[in-house]
This record gives sequence, structure tokens and C-alpha cells, in this order.
Amino acid sequence: MEVTEPRTRRGRPPVSEERRRAQRLEISRHAVRLFRAQGVATTSGEQIARAAGVSERTLWRSFRSKESCVEPLLSQSLEAFQAVLRTWPRGVALADHLRERYTVVPEDSRADLDAVLAVVHLTRDEPALRAVWLVLHERAETAIAAALAARFDLPPHSLEVRARAAVVNAALRVATDDLARAAAEEGADVVQRHRGLVAEVLRLVDRPDAR
Repeated sequence: MEVTEPRTRRGRPPVSEERRRAQRLEISRHAVRLFRAQGVATTSGEQIARAAGVSERTLWRSFRSKESCVEPLLSQSLEAFQAVLRTWPRGVALADHLRERYTVVPEDSRADLDAVLAVVHLTRDEPALRAVWLVLHERAETAIAAALAARFDLPPHSLEVRARAAVVNAALRVATDDLARAAAEEGADVVQRHRGLVAEVLRLVDRPDAR
């Protein structure tokens, strides 16, 4: 009986999803640094790739445009809010929960706070970056609706849940835009004030009968 030798994989090993996410985030950090330093229009994909230490092929395989390179950083802000919304306990008002638990970025990503606020601020004058920010919010609305549906024991596709999710999403976006502007003008000390502002604005989606 002939024994067949096992095939040896050639080439580079496949990149894990965790590694891919880390690489995208690192590229995002370099892209934002360059956008802040020299503007979006004068920053090329080649410059971003070189700064991040990756090939242009890797860059364009990970991002559809140079503006979309900001997605991983901006997503951190939305993911931080979704996480705290999913942990909203019964018997506690949403405003109180947000004051205690909400952070603009996840606790393990505090070093990215300045970059996140900077790119949100850049979206005011950069339509292509603004489009990325708005699309990310649109995508986040489904996750926000799912969290509210679970909290209120309602169907996620019900009109009440979808309407509340839209209100939460819009309020979060407006408040974050305001925070980014204030941080650019006044410094990072405004972050704590932002937590209170978001908490107060989102009182209107609370349901006393569902606590």
C-alpha cells in the first residue's frame, strides 16, 4: 500500500481575524495622523501604507478608499456605546446607567480617544469622511435596536423599537459631533461633560414602565 506524504502548505499562513482587525486599526491610526497633519486631499494611499508599514496591496485589500481608513477608529466609539446599552440593567434609568458606565471609546482603547475625536471633528469639513461617519451610524442602528428590544422585551423590528433606536442613534451622533468640536476648542476635559450630556438627552428613550 502506497503511503502518501501529507501536503505541506506553501506561502504565508492565513491571517487570523483578530490579527486582521488589529492591522486595520493600526492603519486607521496612521491615516488619521496624516489627515490631521496634512489634510485628506493631499494624503495618498501610498503614504498611509508606508506609514503603517504595509504594502499598498494590503491597504486596498482592507479598505475601499483612503477615507474609509478611518472606519476602525470611528467604530470604536459606536461599539463602546452599544456595549454599555447592552448592559443596561432593569430597575435603572438609562441616564443613570450612562453616567456610570458610558465611555466615548472602550476602556482598553483610551489611547485612541484623541484620534477618534479628531477624526469626528474632521468630518465637519470633509464630505468623504462625513459619509463614512454617517454610514457607520446607519449600520449601528440595527445593533442599537437589538439592544433596546432585549431591554424592553419587544420585537426588534417593531415600530416602537426602530423609532427609539433612530432617536438614540441621532442623539449619539449629534452629541459626539458636539464633543469633538468642544474638544478641539477647549481640550479633552470636556469628555466628562459629554457623558452627562448624552445621559440627559437620552432620557427621552427611557420607559419607566419597563424598568
